[in-house]
Amino acid sequence: MGHVIGIDLGTTYSCIACLEGGRPLVIPNVEGLPTTPSVVSFTGSGERLVGTLAMRQAATNSANTFYAVKRLIGQKFNSPEIQEAQKRLPYKLKEAPNGDVHVVLGSKTLSPPEISSMVLGYLKSCAESFFGEPVSDAVITVPAHFNDAQRQATKDAATICGLEVQRVINEPTAAGLAYGLDTKKNGLAAVFDLGGGTFDITILEFSDGVFHVLATNGDSYLGGEDFDNRILEWLYEDFLTETKIDLSADKLALQRVKEAAEKAKRELSFTMETEINLPFISSDKASSKHIRKVLSRQTLEAMTGDLVERTVPRIEQALADARLSPDRIAHVILVGGQTRMPLVQQRVTEFFGRKPEEHVNPDEIVAMGAAIQSGILDGQIRDLVLLLDVTPFALGIETEGDGYERIIERNMTLPTHKVKAFTTVEHNQRRVRIHVLQGEGFLASMNKSLAVFELVGIEPAPAGVPQIDVTFEINADGLARVSAKDKETGLEQKVEVRPSSGLLPTEVEEMRRRQTGREVIKLGPNG
Repeated sequence: MGHVIGIDLGTTYSCIACLEGGRPLVIPNVEGLPTTPSVVSFTGSGERLVGTLAMRQAATNSANTFYAVKRLIGQKFNSPEIQEAQKRLPYKLKEAPNGDVHVVLGSKTLSPPEISSMVLGYLKSCAESFFGEPVSDAVITVPAHFNDAQRQATKDAATICGLEVQRVINEPTAAGLAYGLDTKKNGLAAVFDLGGGTFDITILEFSDGVFHVLATNGDSYLGGEDFDNRILEWLYEDFLTETKIDLSADKLALQRVKEAAEKAKRELSFTMETEINLPFISSDKASSKHIRKVLSRQTLEAMTGDLVERTVPRIEQALADARLSPDRIAHVILVGGQTRMPLVQQRVTEFFGRKPEEHVNPDEIVAMGAAIQSGILDGQIRDLVLLLDVTPFALGIETEGDGYERIIERNMTLPTHKVKAFTTVEHNQRRVRIHVLQGEGFLASMNKSLAVFELVGIEPAPAGVPQIDVTFEINADGLARVSAKDKETGLEQKVEVRPSSGLLPTEVEEMRRRQTGREVIKLGPNG
């Protein structure tokens, strides 16, 4: 095995790192920057741009410039989150044949894993330029609260760009690894991870080289994008009131407003007020129209305070699951760009009764932790004895009458293995249908379907007599394998739980072939 890189595939920015002399080192991109915008754009000639060059296309080529795709990965088109996102995104979304969400590029559609693979491919090429040789292996991070479909979709994205994923590791766990290994401290820690699109809270314990995750919780649809959108809505509504001009149909204007909103938000982390100035944003018969507004930190905090408060119940639940009170936490680690907001830092300090740790770079620490995990796997790092992570959701199977029988509870340490006995509900039943579910709902219909398979050939017997053992195994990546065995006949059926939605292996291979061949995508006269 050659070099193994650690990748933090972020909603807004991504970062790569490696181990040099047993220490994590962030690898700069080809422009010399430590982070890369997670943006992909296609020009009229079909040229593909990634990163900063793509981000510069966002205003002038908004329909063919894709950002925040991580929020789409592993999602269904008809989900409330995607339907809401459609209203704000300048590019179009479309329902795939299996119900997933795809993005529209000219006359074609692309899956979120395929778009994400283009970002990963760019990062791979940056690492290859840095090392001067090919790179084929990676440890990749995902939000702790990503479900099975989102985790598998992320692995698919890596496969498409030619990367072999050695391990999938949760983002807060990676941050905890980097912090704990650097400081050599013991004790209980809380990792508060608020990035561009997702929020996670993880409670873990450092103890002489053992990193034990006790509990995790989060919201896979809460992040910096939501803060940006609040400013965008404020500017949009104010402009509509003043001019009676509706900007919603003008994708170029809306993209300019979005970029200005994000810029203002960032500035207000370091200053008390900022001016938003967008000349010639629109026009009517009388004159050109402009946006010129002063936004204060106080106003921003008032319009986004509820988003910050949405994190609190998640923290409380994680602590409850870990059976801890806030005062037991010795270290508070902030991860993700949105944690630079003073209101976020203030609320976290109030909750835990202590200030977050200083000297932690929230943009780079996750990738550094992934690089450390790569060193653990190949034996370069021996200071760490053990890393114990947990599953973020319960897993089980559907039972009669829309019932849901949990077999694996949330926050069980990984890898894990559990067996539970079931029986038939009809006389002389020859087969049973095993419907694997993930989630916390008390009814089967309230949870996410992961897989369906059948055990066939059960010996005829009265209802309730056959004993069928259902076994769940979850590996260190958090991906599951389920089997069902009839104890009387010894018949067994297994399934590697690949979500019922998502890409087929043949589709992943075809996308990999296309990307490595750098297929040119023509947009057509309207693209």
